[in-house]
Order: sequence, then C-alpha cells, then structure tokens
Amino acid sequence: MSRTLHRGISGMRISGNSEDLWDSQMKTKPEKEDLDGTFSSSNSYLALRFPFRLLFPDNSPSKYGVGENGFAFDPFSIGTPRSRHKLILLSLKIILVVIVFLALTGSFWWTISISTSSQRHIVHGYRRLQEQLVSDLWDIGEISLGTSRLIELEFCSQESENYVPCFNMLENLALGSSDGDMFDRQCGYGSRQNCLVVPPVNYRVPLRWPTGRDVIWSNNVKITAQEVLSSGSLTKRMMMLEDDQISFRSASPMFDGVEDYSHQIARMMGLINDSQLIQAGVRTILDIGCGYGSFGAHLFSKQLLTMCIANYEASGSQVQLTLERGLPAMIGSFNSKQLPYPCLSFDMLHCARCGIDWYKKDGIFLVEADRVLKPGGYFVWTAPLINTQGFLRNKENQKRWNLVQNFAENLCWEMLSQQDETVVWRKTSKKNCYSSRKPGSIPSICGKGQEVESPYYRPHEACIAGTRSHRWIPLQAKSTWPSRSHLNKSELAIYGLHSEEFAEDAEHWKRAVANYWSLLSPLIFSDHPKRPGDEDPSPPYNMVRNGLDMNAHFGGFNNALVEGGKSVWVMNVVPTTGPNYLPLILDRGFVGVLHDWCQAFPTYPRTYDMVHTAGFLSFEAGQKHRCTMLDIFTEIDRLLRPEGWVIIRDTIALVESARALTTQLRWDARVIELDSDERLLICQKPIFKRQAS
Repeated sequence: MSRTLHRGISGMRISGNSEDLWDSQMKTKPEKEDLDGTFSSSNSYLALRFPFRLLFPDNSPSKYGVGENGFAFDPFSIGTPRSRHKLILLSLKIILVVIVFLALTGSFWWTISISTSSQRHIVHGYRRLQEQLVSDLWDIGEISLGTSRLIELEFCSQESENYVPCFNMLENLALGSSDGDMFDRQCGYGSRQNCLVVPPVNYRVPLRWPTGRDVIWSNNVKITAQEVLSSGSLTKRMMMLEDDQISFRSASPMFDGVEDYSHQIARMMGLINDSQLIQAGVRTILDIGCGYGSFGAHLFSKQLLTMCIANYEASGSQVQLTLERGLPAMIGSFNSKQLPYPCLSFDMLHCARCGIDWYKKDGIFLVEADRVLKPGGYFVWTAPLINTQGFLRNKENQKRWNLVQNFAENLCWEMLSQQDETVVWRKTSKKNCYSSRKPGSIPSICGKGQEVESPYYRPHEACIAGTRSHRWIPLQAKSTWPSRSHLNKSELAIYGLHSEEFAEDAEHWKRAVANYWSLLSPLIFSDHPKRPGDEDPSPPYNMVRNGLDMNAHFGGFNNALVEGGKSVWVMNVVPTTGPNYLPLILDRGFVGVLHDWCQAFPTYPRTYDMVHTAGFLSFEAGQKHRCTMLDIFTEIDRLLRPEGWVIIRDTIALVESARALTTQLRWDARVIELDSDERLLICQKPIFKRQAS
C-alpha cells in the first residue's frame, strides 16, 4: 500500500450567522430613543417618522404662554386679530406640513415601487451569482461546518461488486425490451447507487504492464474455471487457468495463432505483414465482440490502438477481462442504437465470430458499421458463414452470405480478398460511387436531419452517413501515425481551430503531465519501488496503464502522455453537454467516447488506474443540475481500481469543495498549489476488502 495521504477538509469555514449580525447591530444602538426631545437638523426624517409632531407641538409654557385664568392659550380659538393671524399662520403651517407629508409619502411609495422593480433585477442577478457559488460549493459535496457532519458513504452489497448501472437485463425486460434488445443500455431513474462498491473477496492489485497483459488474477474478475474450460475452442486455446491466475498465451512462442491471423489479414490487404498496417493508414481499430482482447494485445506492439466493444455480460465478460489486461474496452451494442461515436471514426472494424448476424434487420448493422468507418477504411469479418466450402452442405448459409455480399456492394465496399473463413472489404473513398448506383438502391444517403455529429445512443438510421462531413478525407490521404496526432493549419480549420490555440494547448499539457508524474512518482515508489513478485520497473516506471480523461477537450492530456513515453492509453471522454471535439480526438489517432456524466459510464467496476479531469467541475457547475456532484464522484469511485489515482485540476473553491467530498468517499487526498488561480487535488482510493463469509 502506498504512503497514506493526508485526508481532511481545509479552507472552508462559514463563520457567524444572521443572529450574530443582528446582535452586533443591536448593541450599537442606544438603550432608549428619546422621542420627545427637540428637533434635530433632519426634520424631514422626523416628519416622515412622526408627522404629527409638527402639527401638534409640545404644550409647554415657554412655547405658548399661560392665560390669566391659568389655562394655556388654545391655538384654535378664534377672537383677536392676533389670534386670527396665528390661525392663518397655523393653517398655512398645516397646509405646508400636509404638502410635505404627501410629498414624502408619495416619494416613499415611489421609491419602494422603483426599488422593488430594480431590486428584482438586482436580486435576480445577485441570486444567479449566489446560486452559481452555491452550486460550486454545495452541489459538489455536502459542505458542512465540520468533518463530523460529512458522513462516509456505506458500502454496497456483495451483489453489486460487478454490477453495471443501465445494463440490468431483467430491468430492461420489465421495461418492455424484447429478447434481442435486452442487452441494450437503459438508464432509468434509480439505476444509480450512492454507495461504495467493494472488490471481490481475495482481490489483488493487477500486475504491472506488460506482465499484466498476459497474466491476471482470476479472483479479480467474475469468471470461473468451468466457464474458461467450456468456452469456445479458439478462446480456450488463448486462455489457461493456473491456480489463482488466468494466462493469455497469445504472446508466447508456443502459440502464434493470433500473430498468424494478423499476418493473414495484412496479406489480404496487399501488405507483406502486419507491421505494414500502420503504413497503410491504420491506427485505430474497433474490435467488435473482441473475445478477451488478444487481437488488440498483439497489435499494440505494432503501435495500433484497438478498442474492444461487446455486450454486457453478467459473468465471463469480454470487456471486463480485456480491461483487466490493460487494454481499451467498453460495453457497446449494435442491437438497436447507434454507438456513441461520430461518423468516420475508425480506420478498421474487426469482427471475428463476434456473434452479430450482419444479414439480419435489412442490413442495418452493416449501415452502422459503415457510419463509424473512415473513407478508405477496412472491414474484416471472420465467421464460418464465409467458408465457401460449407455452402455445398448448407444452402441457408449460402443465402445469408449472398445477402451480406450484395448489401456490402450497395454500401460501395470493395471486396479485397476472401480466404477460408475471413473476408476483407474496403470502404470507398469516392463519394461519386453512391450516385453511380442503380436508381432506388438502398440504403440511401442520409439527409441533413438524419445525420448527427454527436450521436448519443440514437436509434439506428437506415441511410449512409458522413458524405456531407468536412472530415470525409480518404484514409490513404491522411498522415500516418504518429504524425497524425499533429494537425496542420488546414486540418485544424476543419474543426474551427487556430494553430496557435492548438499549439498552446499542447504545450500546456506537456508541462502538466511532467508535473503530474513528478508528484506521483515519490508517492508510489517511496514506500515500495516494486510489489512482491514484481520485477524491478524500468523507466519510465509504469505506474498506471488504464487512464480516463473526463473532459478530454482536444486530447492534449493523451498526446502529452504519448510524447512523454508513458505506456498509458487514455479513454478520452467528451461530455455531451459541452463542445464536441471527439471527431478531432479520433482523427488524431486516439480513442474516445461521448458520455453524459449524470449517467453511469459503460464499463465494469474497478477498470481504471487513473481518472483525470481538468476544468470539469467548473463546466458542470454551470449546467442545469440534473444530478449532484456526489453522484458523479461516486461513479468515479466505481470506475477506479483500489490503489488507483484521481487527479482534479480546477479553481481553488471547487477543489476545496471536492476535497470535502473525499471524506465521504474515504479517499486519501492532498491539495497542491499551482502558480495560477487553480489548484490540484490528488487522491488515492484505498483497498477495502470484503471479508469471506
């Protein structure tokens, strides 16, 4: 266990209240006001407060005198000219007082009316600022006056240790989903749990990369020895259960099936071997139904980045095991909705016995595959259906194969090669191919209302997308990796960016990542430079492997890690409520996804070593509050592996408020000051092990 960080709340103290302020004001007032004293210079104020004092002055002898009979003169008596004169003066005085009174009263009510109207605007503006501050300081966490009021969250039940909100198959069926769509994502009310997910019994921190790529702890994932042994023949050959470990032998000299398969695909594309895939423009691959990630694990050594997507599985999950190996993966389904990627996202789509019947639903699955494939990109499909030798024995398979082949032709895909059970198509890079098809050919070209650059689990569209996009650039015309990550001026103009802004962002993240690494290195390696059984880590010390950036912006954080030589892949998340730079990130050769952080992220618990966010709290505080920040932080805790790290960069007030939340989440935390108006919050999630029953 790494060195414990200091945990607690600092900086936030709300002192005093309205009663204290009232008491202090009351103490400054006189004990008693003399309402019968002489007039001060502010007669108008007294006239307003006591208007009849002017009308009926004090009947003191010194003022009116006393008559011979001992009674005071009556100012209202009518008699002598002097009395009439006094009466006239008094009448004028009364009239003057009434005029002053009416004027002051009118002025008073006019002032109230105007001030009330203005005050509404002032108070409204002030209230907006106040609500903004409260949202910054309160919605991020339940801020209180003391640590004792910040109650630590309870632990979830044992049934939740592998639970993924929004992917409960029984709940989906209850909501009316059909059998075929029960794997689809359904984020209804109540799917979120505000509790802390505890690891399974005997959970162990994963081995360091690259050892952890080929060996994982069997207790960390929900798969049994029987499930491993009963899996398909190809999967069984790739996995081996040894005591408390699962070994993936794809990198072993004794088993080269994945390497042979990869070479076969390259040759079918007209290349010598898979080392030339990157020269052919391939960098990012979407692996549909990836098994346990062995295809992507092999291609990683070729500088290719493979994103695995597969349906949610209650046990034996492809996505869970792939992430446990330190490889990109997320839950995704082709069943009825578009994937949360923009059009023209990937260089290659790969499906090896992925379980998708491409010939069903009038080819709608192939339309979705075409949508996310770049112009000139490749579609690789391996399945028994493709084996022409089997057609003689199964006419139904031949019919299905003909349906897929004809539909691919209508999509303007060119078949490059067909061998054994594998076929490789290339998507057209010429838009005029669609207009040269026979009249009435389906699918048609998408209209403006059908094509959305930010699809977030939208229903499938039965039309060809991407032809209107400024990003329609043939794969073969793009720079190869790693030059692709550095876009030139004309390329940046496609996304509405200036080269100066892009360069400034890149330089900023280069400095920031160097700072992060200098801060994390002593914390991780001061107590234990290696874990028992691990080899000595070689520079640059692989402290983390799976990274997630909650607010990726241009992908600068990811790019800085790559240029810094860190063996870290990053899931670049673009919030659905902000600017959509995901097309830019994907075109740079990285992987990412659109996501609404008020919903659960499509992955299993304990899948990321590090979660990073910069400016996300400020951004989210300005949105309509559909969820609390405690909900979002609880979701971060679900995604984070034990001993994993959270790095939050934001304003001083928001970072201090976020630190208050770490007490409820039981994280160790410390605040780092920066040479700016921002702060850095570095947190570590400790291991809370469930006791065996």
